[in-house]
Amino acid sequence: MKNSKLAICSVLTALLLTGCSSSKPADKEENASVNPEESTEPVKEETEEFTFEEITPVDNEFCSVTIREIDPDSIWGYTLKAVLENKSTDKTYMYSIESATVNGVHCDPLFANEIAPGKKSNEDITLSSNTLKENGISDFTDIELVFRIYDSNDWSADPVFHDAVHIYPQGEDKAVQFVREPASGDQILIDNDQVSVIVTGYDPDSIWGYSINLYLVNKTDQNLMYSVDGASINGFMADPFFATTVNASRSEFTSLSWSNSKLEENGITDVEEIEFTLRVYSPDNFGADDLVNEVIKLNP
Repeated sequence: MKNSKLAICSVLTALLLTGCSSSKPADKEENASVNPEESTEPVKEETEEFTFEEITPVDNEFCSVTIREIDPDSIWGYTLKAVLENKSTDKTYMYSIESATVNGVHCDPLFANEIAPGKKSNEDITLSSNTLKENGISDFTDIELVFRIYDSNDWSADPVFHDAVHIYPQGEDKAVQFVREPASGDQILIDNDQVSVIVTGYDPDSIWGYSINLYLVNKTDQNLMYSVDGASINGFMADPFFATTVNASRSEFTSLSWSNSKLEENGITDVEEIEFTLRVYSPDNFGADDLVNEVIKLNP
């Protein structure tokens, strides 16, 4: 009897040991499922980091502009942190930017500041970047700023600085020029060896009202003005918000827009036909012939 009980105990002990040992592979599988080296979570692509070094692109006996750092994610847009210095002892200078481009594409700089004689000021140079990013320009490699610095109280005097400067956030060797690839919805209005004007889309609900989105290219070595005359919508005369200068060998994303009130006063609920004369000419030589003077008809 005692031997039978011992036998039964031996069998139960063996079963228990077998059960414990069989649970170990399951533990290993469970541990393996959370092993970070074998995780099925997508791996985030690492972006190349760079360090911007302070530069002074403007520096003469009258004034200087130093770019201390860059904030690419400012609430207002891509921002250059600058120190403006007025070296004059008796003149107040206005620091302005006439035009700006990023990778060869025009953008609007939010910048104009007065600096008193002998003073410095920390200021932000903000580049409106939403339109650029919407069109595939997110990596700013070549920033060109045309500074005009002049006596605030004597507009007839020559500026103390008036020139283009380049800022290469990642180094000059990383600078690239933007090249837009053609899209299936493009409508080419003009394309020759001097200029291109391309309709990239229509936006009936833009912040400005009804808008035609455009991509303009200046292929010449002179600045060019793009404007519209004699515009009409559905046969009703209606002047749009449009006139822009594109610098030599540069391009721009912009729009031709009509306010909602302009459409309403003409009883227009659906835009069926748009007609206008497109002009492209030199703003510095009004006696020269237009490079483009053509009637354009669109049916959105």
